[in-house]
Amino acid sequence: MTRHPPLLSRPLSTHRPRRPLGTRHPLGTRHPRRLLRSLAVLAGALLLAGGLTSPVAARPAAAAPPPVLHVEGNRLVGPDGAAHRLLGVNRSGGEFACVQGWGVFDGPVDDASVKAIADWNANTVRIPLNEECWLGTANIDPRYRGAAYRTAVDGLVQRVQAHGMTPILELHWTHGRYTGNSAGCHDVHASCQKPMPGAAHTPAFWTSVANTYKSDPEVVFDLFNEPYPDRATPTTAQAWACWRDGGTCPGIDYEVAGMQDLLDAVRGTGARNLVLAAGIAYSNDLSGWLEHAPHDPAGNLAAAWHVYNFNACADESCWNRTLAPVADRVPLVAGEIGENTCSHGFVDRVMKWFDDRRLSYLGWTWNAWDCSSGPALIRSYDGTPTPFGIGLRDHLRALDT
Repeated sequence: MTRHPPLLSRPLSTHRPRRPLGTRHPLGTRHPRRLLRSLAVLAGALLLAGGLTSPVAARPAAAAPPPVLHVEGNRLVGPDGAAHRLLGVNRSGGEFACVQGWGVFDGPVDDASVKAIADWNANTVRIPLNEECWLGTANIDPRYRGAAYRTAVDGLVQRVQAHGMTPILELHWTHGRYTGNSAGCHDVHASCQKPMPGAAHTPAFWTSVANTYKSDPEVVFDLFNEPYPDRATPTTAQAWACWRDGGTCPGIDYEVAGMQDLLDAVRGTGARNLVLAAGIAYSNDLSGWLEHAPHDPAGNLAAAWHVYNFNACADESCWNRTLAPVADRVPLVAGEIGENTCSHGFVDRVMKWFDDRRLSYLGWTWNAWDCSSGPALIRSYDGTPTPFGIGLRDHLRALDT
């Protein structure tokens, strides 16, 4: 979802710049394949942030690690071949706090707050990111960019894994000036959702992320949050061509990086992590996904989809018509589900449709916002649910996954 409560709707205390949260587990207790990654991230932080490190905290007893997932037909499976569903929440903040200049995350991402997610019986946390903050472009406050940002993100990734959950790293906000239909902002910088990622920075972002996590295949990559080239191009066919191939797209002034470009950037590093690619119309339209799916030499690509009660494809007839054919061919992950009613009647229907087909879904969002201003799952970071969040929490706890 591209919307969140504006700065002025949050308590004034959240506007103050914060030191990046990055409490880490002692490196020696992590899985061996993450040791080099952790050392590299830490070394980069020391060099680029003038000695910034994250405090070391006592690590709780670790849960079983999340599985390394791969695509087998239309299922996600673990190393033992057992089918696996990604079920959980989104943890918004990493896409906007840094570019707005007041932090890395919105609210705590310490061990207690991550454990509260796991206590809902979630097994997945999707983490939205900002490409300029990750890459460290000059427009971002030095306290929240580059190595400092990457260290904070990696700390959250490690805590999610320590509680047995799969982290999904997702690119939410990107560089590129877009002033056309449905523009979220006119800023060239990564301060809002753009219709497509740009060639200027996004391939470099995914090369960096993939290099960081290619030795940690538990981490999943979600290439781009909510593409909407269909709002810029004259025809849907042009939108799907732009989605896959990028380049010069009608109605978009900057050079676009298509899904094939981004997947190539990931695989060019040798990373074989599971990758998600979301459709057009803010990820709500998968009608052309099978025809335009990028080629993945690793064979580890799944389709992503988003749905809210106010979307065009928001009923079972549309899901049966457009989602079911995709789910018959490839794994389907509803990366965001939600409703703006501060209740859960709509997402109950979504979850039932996905449960009946043993598919994956993640609620938006694990942020302590007023659910009347948007789909917020919690009242506080101890996991106290909103009326909307009660539906997801109770459903996850009742599932036999």
